[in-house]
Amino acid sequence: MKRASLRNDRPPALLTVRDVAELDRVSMKTVRRAIASGLLQVVRVGPSGRLVRIDPAAHAAYRRAHRP
Repeated sequence: MKRASLRNDRPPALLTVRDVAELDRVSMKTVRRAIASGLLQVVRVGPSGRLVRIDPAAHAAYRRAHRP
């Protein structure tokens, strides 16, 4: 029996605030405002939880809800 490749089992890579800003062509400050207001869901990482990462699905949901 073949084992599934680990590469196929990985979840999609999480995005940084900078990644989202570049994808949306906005400033990092705009992305941080969306996070602070609860419009964009994040995953807090690191020992203190200060670092934030954005799931690509959460980013897609944010973009669908806030199209210009």
